[in-house]
Amino acid sequence: MSAFRNLSAKIAAINARYREPRIEMSRAVRVSLMVLRVYLLALVALMVYKFVMIVTQG
Repeated sequence: MSAFRNLSAKIAAINARYREPRIEMSRAVRVSLMVLRVYLLALVALMVYKFVMIVTQG
């Protein structure tokens, strides 16, 4: 259990360090990143849908 606690403490420290971005992002960059997030979520949703369709038909 101590290894798990060490790992979670390291992850918490990394998250705390990078909570605030160090660089300024323009509006175009923020919009582009949001579009990429939506695109990736759509791809994951399509893969899950395809998996469910294959499993239910087979």
